[in-house]
Amino acid sequence: MILTALVAATPAAAQQSFGAPEGCEAVLTIQNKGCVMTNVWQCEADDPGDQWIALITQGGVFSVQRVDDEFQWLESYKLTGNERLLTPAEDPASLTELFETQIDTWDFTLETDTGTERNVGYDQLTGETTEIDGEVLLNTEFQGRTIDQDGNEIDASNGRQFVSEKHRLFFFGETWPQDDPSQVIDMSPVEFIYPGEPGFFADRPKYECNVIESGYQP
Repeated sequence: MILTALVAATPAAAQQSFGAPEGCEAVLTIQNKGCVMTNVWQCEADDPGDQWIALITQGGVFSVQRVDDEFQWLESYKLTGNERLLTPAEDPASLTELFETQIDTWDFTLETDTGTERNVGYDQLTGETTEIDGEVLLNTEFQGRTIDQDGNEIDASNGRQFVSEKHRLFFFGETWPQDDPSQVIDMSPVEFIYPGEPGFFADRPKYECNVIESGYQP
């Protein structure tokens, strides 16, 4: 599968670079707090605006996800199992709606290896912007719930993220469980790295990797 191929292409012994698949162009690397990084690429065979996002932790590639121009989660390949968006969604995620109206509600279902998962929530612009490493990002707040095929709530979280009009991508921020707001995980961006710059398409996160309690733990 895609994830297996990418893991094989980034041997732990190298720890220097991460290659985009054949027929694809690497476009952006983001180094985040919490010992997490992401690599972004685009492929000729995909629809215009589609982007692939690889989430990489200290242990290597954790997930690879394809999103469209509205940041709908089309498909994901994870170590914990694969996911695919069931279309049409009840209320599709829409960056266009978010940018135009300041809020976007969503209600969509993913088909997973163990059944279906319904995701319901919203993203809302706060009206504030943040500049990180030269990137001007819009601040957002979100709330989301994940419900399994039997109607059981398996996740409920709130948080603050960032979104880019230029890249049409969301970037990590702070998140916490709805039932325990004190348990905040901060994976905010630290560096935005472009082709030709040192660290572009690296295969290892570099920030807070020795602070276990603040790291991403899938």
